[in-house]
Amino acid sequence: MRKEKLIVIGNGMAGIRAVEEIISLSPEIFDITVFGSEPHPNYNRILLSKVLQGDTSVEDITLNDWNWYEENDITLYIEEKVISIDSINQEIRTDQGRIEFYDKLIIATGSLPFILPIPGVEKEGVTTFRDISDTNQMVKASQQYKKAAVIGGGLLGLEAARGLLNLGMDVTVVHLSSYLMERQLDLTAGKLLQQELEQQGMSFLLEKQTQEITGHERVEGLKFSDGNLLETDFVVMAAGIRPNTELAQKAGLHINRGIVVNDYMETSSANIYAVGECAEHKGMVYGLVAPLYEQGKVLAKTICGGDVRPYQGSVLSTQLKVSGVDVFSAGDFIEDEQKKSIKVFDEQDGIYKKIVLKGNQIVGAVLFGDSRDGNRLFSMIQKQQDVSEVEKISILQPISGQGSGSLVASMSADDIVCGCNGVSKGTIVEAIQNQGCTSVDELKACTSASRSCGGCKPLVAELLQHTLGSEFDGAAQKEAICGCTSLSRDEVVEEIRAKGLSHTREVMSVLGWSNEEGCSKCRPALNYYLGMVNPTGYVDERESRFVNERMHANIQKDGTYSVVPRMYGGVTNADDLRRIADVVDKYNIPLVKVTGGQRLDLFGVKKEDLPLVWEELDMPSGYAYGKSLRTVKTCVGEQFCRFGTQDSMGVGIALEKKFEGLWTPHKVKMAVSACPRSCAESGFKDIGFIGIDGGWEIYVGGNGGTHLRGGDLLYKVKTDEELMEITGAYLQYYRETANYLERTSAWIERIGIKNVQAILDNVEERKKLNLRIDEALSTYRDPWKEIVENKQAKKELFETVVTS
Repeated sequence: MRKEKLIVIGNGMAGIRAVEEIISLSPEIFDITVFGSEPHPNYNRILLSKVLQGDTSVEDITLNDWNWYEENDITLYIEEKVISIDSINQEIRTDQGRIEFYDKLIIATGSLPFILPIPGVEKEGVTTFRDISDTNQMVKASQQYKKAAVIGGGLLGLEAARGLLNLGMDVTVVHLSSYLMERQLDLTAGKLLQQELEQQGMSFLLEKQTQEITGHERVEGLKFSDGNLLETDFVVMAAGIRPNTELAQKAGLHINRGIVVNDYMETSSANIYAVGECAEHKGMVYGLVAPLYEQGKVLAKTICGGDVRPYQGSVLSTQLKVSGVDVFSAGDFIEDEQKKSIKVFDEQDGIYKKIVLKGNQIVGAVLFGDSRDGNRLFSMIQKQQDVSEVEKISILQPISGQGSGSLVASMSADDIVCGCNGVSKGTIVEAIQNQGCTSVDELKACTSASRSCGGCKPLVAELLQHTLGSEFDGAAQKEAICGCTSLSRDEVVEEIRAKGLSHTREVMSVLGWSNEEGCSKCRPALNYYLGMVNPTGYVDERESRFVNERMHANIQKDGTYSVVPRMYGGVTNADDLRRIADVVDKYNIPLVKVTGGQRLDLFGVKKEDLPLVWEELDMPSGYAYGKSLRTVKTCVGEQFCRFGTQDSMGVGIALEKKFEGLWTPHKVKMAVSACPRSCAESGFKDIGFIGIDGGWEIYVGGNGGTHLRGGDLLYKVKTDEELMEITGAYLQYYRETANYLERTSAWIERIGIKNVQAILDNVEERKKLNLRIDEALSTYRDPWKEIVENKQAKKELFETVVTS
């Protein structure tokens, strides 16, 4: 039976959530293709503010990684935009010239940031805050400039401002209204919020209309309609969003503010649906995640032919994600002739609560300083609960005076606990009682509760404790390695050691995984832990590795691969360069680029050419795809530089050859600089070495990525031998104690530099660590050497390449 072709335009939260729902309902019906304009898999846009504020990383906000698409047979085209829809012939065309037929089409193009139509918006130093690229631009700007202005005092603007403040910038928020977040808060709560944020270091210019962005090529300031000026060198536009409807409009679909849809998310054209921020339902366009997910459920049932309850619109709730601020609002919270309010205001402790009633029904609420009752009030608003028999003021008081612990007991089964994902108390209790969930992580995997903004996580934990009663195990509430188990990283590793487990499936079976196949998060982690515990006896499971590690190359947006051969310390020679040039010519490789790690990256290699390219290069793999040592960057050192005090190239080559092929919890980058000028940027690497008179300084835990972090000084050593010994012990300690996919920068902050130094100060412990890392290194052989020399392995690789 032919599968129907489903195309999804948009790789964001709304479109992919609809795909998740479709897969859960009817996994065999559709052949699914997704087009995304960004170079990333599906990620949680809600938590970009957490990335900007330095509380988490881009990797941590990924909702569905590359493996998820592969496991569900979804074709994903990244950085490729659909530019036209032919609704008559049911075809789409992309900016890459690709033409695809569809049986069903979902438009999930989201929204675009509203750019003020004022002079100067095109200047360098003006950005929006909508995606990972914007976040990276803001982080980069904070490293060069100090004064930032955020235009817009709404939800997004304040989250951007808090992030820039964390990055060390002086931040001024410019807002047209007389108080902050006027769409989500009333005047009292808005002023309280301003006072709190001013104490955190933000400045505010309210009732200001920006007239012009001044400066020459780069922004230098803002000019307002009242003639006043604000000096700044970086501007973030956060003045609102608008639905991205251009594609649908060109296709002739009915457009108002957004793409008009009916109660089943159907557009005006047959077999075309719209969902998310681009869709307009009964005159409403929603910009929050909960309505988008509700729409996705209706769309999935519609498209799969199930029993569908029509979409009737959503009641909105908002929670501000700014550190140290507790804000919640929901529904219609502004009083008028028909709606009256009840308020509680504790000015001393900064707590303000308000509910708005229309007759005997709660229609809106605002909470500041204490938002624990937010879920309860939101549920009452959604259910249009009659409160005529209740003493009204008691609604704003904790249940039975016992706080939120009694709240979960008072909630009914259909009360919503997770507003973002629409998860009720009954769904969570059923997962605990009938599916054996015993931790918040397991509940998140099973029900999606707390998967999005995470604001409901404390309530989910309280409900778990209340439901389990005496069976609740507080120790089990540590962070599990994934939703398939309640076991933490340390517990899994200990069980592998104690029971002599030797295969990922054996681990899952013996340790009682809830999903016998595991998931894309735990399989690679188990593969690493098994190899770390038993380096000489464990046989690496290629099927448990990420796609790039299986192919020994990095997949690109057009389906081709990039290949990076090893160049020790960034040093090369004429023979290797000729060999690379010959391969580039023979296989028509379109791009050769020098990387930041001083390597040559060959872009555009066809999948079927990968084995032959590696064989003819006859060079070690640079592991640019691996959770391993990737590069050792060097300066030219004392041999050539008049400032150099040490042999940086020699040490860099020795380090790279010593630790080549070492699998680690995450990628590891090193750099060696011959003097404190640090031309190899050693202070921002996982391990960096800086030459000084009479020895070396060793810096660790640096990160030059989104979460910028300067390295901590670990040791000063006098000889190259000491340098190698310290590095080996440090790397092995990281290998043995870090969580899988935990960068050294996050690990060193969690473990603490003093604790690491205490371990390495112990000469005996240092010796043992080096013995264990040497054992792990003794198993290394370059993967392509093995394949070239082993005909059977080569045959298997060709088959893998052809079928994957």
